[in-house]
Amino acid sequence: MHYLTALLLVLVTAPALRAQLDSVTLPGTEIGFVMVALEGGTHTIEGREVRLSPFAISSHEVTHEAYRIFQTRENDTPLAASDDWDADAWSRPSPPYLDLSYGMGTRGGYPQVNTTQQAALRYCEWLYEKTGRFFRLPTEAEWEYACLAGQEPDPADLPDLAWLLENGEETYHKTGQKVPNAWGLYDMLGNVSEWTLDEYYADYADRVTDGEADPWMRPDGKHARTVRGGSFDTPTAEASCRSRERSSPRWQARDPQIPKSKWWNVDSAFLGFRIVSPAVQPSPEEVRTFFAEAIID
Repeated sequence: MHYLTALLLVLVTAPALRAQLDSVTLPGTEIGFVMVALEGGTHTIEGREVRLSPFAISSHEVTHEAYRIFQTRENDTPLAASDDWDADAWSRPSPPYLDLSYGMGTRGGYPQVNTTQQAALRYCEWLYEKTGRFFRLPTEAEWEYACLAGQEPDPADLPDLAWLLENGEETYHKTGQKVPNAWGLYDMLGNVSEWTLDEYYADYADRVTDGEADPWMRPDGKHARTVRGGSFDTPTAEASCRSRERSSPRWQARDPQIPKSKWWNVDSAFLGFRIVSPAVQPSPEEVRTFFAEAIID
């Protein structure tokens, strides 16, 4: 049985999640995503109470299999939501000059790693044109809200929920092998850290007002972005849905390209991403505006 079908069969049996799931399959493939719909509402982040619109978030981190359809033209299919789809029109990741998984695994459900935030967003842009549905990275507030699923995980439960320093064996693992959180989301903590949409600001609370709707720290340069969730290198004592990490140019330091690649971080095998899709889909013009603002070359 295909993993997507198997996951749906498991999750729909959970009463709390019934009618909150939908699947998205990439046209012409058996690869896709399970999206968990969240109602949104109020959420307190960095001491500020904000309002979040309803959105769906992928139950798993984006896998190598799902990414490589975009990464390599030969893997892409001629099928798409739009009749005028042209697979040759897309700018795709440059071929990596070495194994960016560093032997930790790619095929069979391992997370896509070593991609820049820009590469993750260009993947979302491709997904929109491929499927007709708008996807993006989660904002910090959305990511934290989804991770908490109502409350911070009990530290005693972390070995069951997450691959961390003490049990991760210094490598990432196939997605979905640990217990999901209360909302059916796997690997929100540990395994690989995850990109968010936001520019990193240490004074986040000073930039958000109480009651603000759907806060997004819009980018004003290539660095830095906020990373969430910790990874297989994170000590259990430091694993938290509220912990924040700043992206670093050091993650590209060994990249031989000049200028540095917009696609690859050579030294971030601990970093992946998952996707969200707002319940109220933006117009095509709003989608174009979003990607123009979010992706900085």
